[in-house]
Amino acid sequence: MLADLIDSYIEMRRACGFAFKSEGSCLRSFAAFSDSMAKNHVCNETALAWAAQAKSVQQRARRLGNVRRFARYARAEDARHEIPAAVFGSEKGPRPVPYILSEGDVQRLVHAAFLQGTHPLRQRTYGTLFALLACTGLRVSEALRLLYEDLTPDGLLIRNTKFRKSRLIPIHKTCRSALDRYIEQRRSYAPFDRHIFVSLWRKPLGVKAVETAFDSAAKAAGLPCAPARPRPTPQSLRHTFAVRSLENCPDSRDRITKHMVALSTYLGHGNVNHTYWYLEATPELLKGIADCCESFFVGAIS
Repeated sequence: MLADLIDSYIEMRRACGFAFKSEGSCLRSFAAFSDSMAKNHVCNETALAWAAQAKSVQQRARRLGNVRRFARYARAEDARHEIPAAVFGSEKGPRPVPYILSEGDVQRLVHAAFLQGTHPLRQRTYGTLFALLACTGLRVSEALRLLYEDLTPDGLLIRNTKFRKSRLIPIHKTCRSALDRYIEQRRSYAPFDRHIFVSLWRKPLGVKAVETAFDSAAKAAGLPCAPARPRPTPQSLRHTFAVRSLENCPDSRDRITKHMVALSTYLGHGNVNHTYWYLEATPELLKGIADCCESFFVGAIS
């Protein structure tokens, strides 16, 4: 049965350090499809038919890529497994353009969050959460996992993040004071839960609830949104933090390199290349790149 072989493959990948959540679900779906077609081995025709069920070409390519990687693993032990052809092209499409907020946008967003809803705890929860995301650049999931004990004298301890790393995030004293005030108000509401951010149901906040609250606050704040530009999301606060940090970076080459490495570590990126991507995010940063290129070429010509 393909399902058993896929389970062993998933176990192997996770033992190598990969989270392998969506990929595992994807492959189990493929195993069920193959079983319905009475196929006990990876078959090119079956893999293409299953991958083609996805709506977009990129989704089809991603599905097929998962099967191709699994097929290589399976074929090492049994040559009857076929490695499907990559007929849907690359799995990776262009990275989406980030929505970058101005300082005024952030202030209006946080203010709107403090006014959303009728329950005081809800207002304080989302107002404090969005302000924290804006001033630290945390991932939403990282902020929602924060516990009381993660707020230390040296900053916020972010445990076992996206790439199974932990890091310490220094915070300004004003941020610390705001968190202390919120915790003091929230502690009596859900005394048996140690998460910093909780819902009105006395449970840790979920990502979907945060996205809904953000959309509501963004509309109330009047954040610009048009078909030609990306939609603001909670992740936009992280993008904005990274971009503003780069815009304020000293302009010597060595200092920029050190700043980029420090920012990559601070954001918890697994690869510094993911941080360099932010250089394309605003006209100011692109102008800096253009100016440096012009100086380089003019110097080379002269």
